[in-house]
Amino acid sequence: MKAKRHALILRLIAEQQIATQEQLLAALALEGMVVAQATVSRDIAQLRLRKNSAGYEVEPEISQGKAANLRMILRSSIERVDGAGHMVCVRCEVGMAQSVCVAIDALAPPGILGSLAGEDTIFLLCKTEQEMQKIQEELGQYATTPNY
Repeated sequence: MKAKRHALILRLIAEQQIATQEQLLAALALEGMVVAQATVSRDIAQLRLRKNSAGYEVEPEISQGKAANLRMILRSSIERVDGAGHMVCVRCEVGMAQSVCVAIDALAPPGILGSLAGEDTIFLLCKTEQEMQKIQEELGQYATTPNY
């Protein structure tokens, strides 16, 4: 839950100007994640967010390092990526789908409407077939088994 909340917070501050903890609480609630102010305060500290004149942002060196760590999770866990229609199916090592899904959500590739993870499989719903193909190609670069 914490990793999912952190991924959502990172996505929200990337998409919107959020200048206060109250605005962040409201944005999280709109996404269906209701949490206490103390939790958000701890999340801000753990994510090492900083506040500038426009609102919260990720410290650049943390952002690059976190992105590298997320890509490492993708490289070490994705076995195969396939697509059909508006869906991308990502096969992972057993037990790794949740972590891979959090990494994908945190990296927030454009065109993904939502994600669903089980033990070893992730389904990504894309806006269009063209975006599905793009996501499939991007994630396929991390796969250990080539697509057919």
